Amino acid sequence: MLRSAFPLVSHLPPRKPPPVRPARPPPVRPYASSAARPSPPPASAYVHLPFCRKRCLYCDFPIVALGSSSSSPVNGEGNDPRIADYVRLLLREVAATRPVSNDGVPLETVFFGGGTPSLVPPRLVAAVLDALRGKFGLSASPEVSIEMDPGTFDAAKLRELVGLGVNRVSLGVQAFQEDLLRACGRAHGLREVHEAVGIVTACEGLQNWSMDLISSLPHQTEEMWEESLRCTVDARPTHVSVYDLQIEQGTKFGQLYTPGVHPLPSETDSANFYKIASKRLSEAGYNHYEISSYCKTGYECKHNVTYWQNRSFYAFGLGSASYINGVRFSRPRRMKEYADWVQKLEIGAWSHEPDSAGMKDMAMDVVMLSLRTAWGLDLRSFSKSFGKSLTVSLCNTFRPFVESGLVIVMDMERRALQPSDFKLDLQYEGEIESKVAFIRLSDPDGFLLSNELISLAFGVIAP
Repeated sequence: MLRSAFPLVSHLPPRKPPPVRPARPPPVRPYASSAARPSPPPASAYVHLPFCRKRCLYCDFPIVALGSSSSSPVNGEGNDPRIADYVRLLLREVAATRPVSNDGVPLETVFFGGGTPSLVPPRLVAAVLDALRGKFGLSASPEVSIEMDPGTFDAAKLRELVGLGVNRVSLGVQAFQEDLLRACGRAHGLREVHEAVGIVTACEGLQNWSMDLISSLPHQTEEMWEESLRCTVDARPTHVSVYDLQIEQGTKFGQLYTPGVHPLPSETDSANFYKIASKRLSEAGYNHYEISSYCKTGYECKHNVTYWQNRSFYAFGLGSASYINGVRFSRPRRMKEYADWVQKLEIGAWSHEPDSAGMKDMAMDVVMLSLRTAWGLDLRSFSKSFGKSLTVSLCNTFRPFVESGLVIVMDMERRALQPSDFKLDLQYEGEIESKVAFIRLSDPDGFLLSNELISLAFGVIAP
């Protein structure tokens, strides 16, 4: 399965590089962590639209499979009462949510994730946007993203969404081989992939779009992966998300396959897929700005960056997770329980205030999120929040990896320094500010070992 934004349910990540669905807030413990310092009010909102034509064989997200009895996703849609009923429930949650700030901080990003949000009629997407605008306000030029799957929209529908304010599309292609799409249980085929790419690239007013790919699929070969990357580069998206398949318990893939065992690629093959993606996309002019994310200059997903920089955000809908006032909390994953949760929210019988602070959780969140990105961990900020002693201990833990090149040290301008500079700074009582300001993982080898390196950091923070 493709993990949601970061694995906070358990603070020990799996062995592979965390395969992330960057647009999705994380599934988290109800009261996961409290911030070291008050965070700015949320300026981002994630909206979960859980409807799919069918459940993919690797999927463990909270979704509603509409099935073949549903109206056509392109023509004559909107008659399925499950969609309209859910959106009404979602609007009730928005209406019952109290803004964090009284200063009228408007939303700068909105992300419609799923599920397959492109199955939802544009008029209902508009209703949600109107509700968010009325409750929180929208900035003058917000980034409004929506996930779309091939075969679930036509040119007219996309134009209508763009007319409503959607200005960024995340297209769930996953593979350019018919056999792989079928093996994953995807509801679309290769013909629909090419049709969708043509519609997106031809849409006036839409310059910003992302393509999603999955590596380490059953029977996937290096040649198949190279072909998918070539087709992606040829399509010229402004952003590419590359996910590594994770086998989750409770999914069909979880019943059929064992990680690293044929027909799944070995760990060596999976690592090679990752290196190939980094090389091919970098050669094509994409910046590898996060473990699973590549973009043309200036086209980072602003909403995703909210997650990576550990900033607050609202979330709405089934199974979604918010991060507000330093606290991560999630909604129920089942529709009936979610409906009961919304009712409690409306009558004021539910509160997300934490029972106790969790500085160690917060420090681990900061390390994990920062080391996923090309910007790296801000040592000065970390030291101010969590103390110089912990910062020096953390740096000492990473020293061997600095010497081996897996961890890169940088100055204030994020220029790479020599390992000797790192040693020199650590000789002083926590005075790491003289040269070294940031540390980051190298691309691709450091990113590939991110789980091990982050786990080592967790051992320092919470021994």
